[in-house]
Amino acid sequence: MYIPPSFAVTDRSKLCDFVDRHGFAILFSQSDHEPVASHLPLLLDRDSGPQGRLFGHMARANTHWQTAANQRVLTVFHGPHAYVSPSWYAAQNVVPTWNYVAVHATGTLRLIEDRDRLYDILRQTVIKYESPRPQPWSMSSPDPEFLDKLLAAIVGFEIEVETWEGKWKLSQNHPPERQAKVIDGLRETGRSDELAIAEWMRSL
Repeated sequence: MYIPPSFAVTDRSKLCDFVDRHGFAILFSQSDHEPVASHLPLLLDRDSGPQGRLFGHMARANTHWQTAANQRVLTVFHGPHAYVSPSWYAAQNVVPTWNYVAVHATGTLRLIEDRDRLYDILRQTVIKYESPRPQPWSMSSPDPEFLDKLLAAIVGFEIEVETWEGKWKLSQNHPPERQAKVIDGLRETGRSDELAIAEWMRSL
């Protein structure tokens, strides 16, 4: 990822916080010199290994797991993004751009087919996304036979993270008064991504 110094984020705790909040990722690898990608929710254990570990699962019918096993892979985590109009700058010789926040993590993917570890990945995923709900669904709800069939139909994996990259492209290369105008312009749209980017800019 191309990261000019003004947009770079290197604080690992910030990057891990971002992944915890935006855990739906794109997993990239290679197969016979062709790129392969899967869209998957991933869990992060930030204290496992020197740089943390990512955990996930995919359908056994998805052949991506076969080619990605033991391969160095890239995971991309995207946050909100928004078009920035040059009309908001109230200045000459300016051009449109796009503001966004993103994190990349790279590491080697290892398969997990042990039933108990695979079950724990599912359980932790359910806990993360169900716990905020008023009446959380639980892994104890389905019949054991149904769960056994489910576990047989998926493959788990872990990625020991080797490198992190973070990019907060939020108009930091513009003077504060121009950034304020962009925040106002984004807020005026009323759209969710634009409002989120405005909040990210405001919090810098």
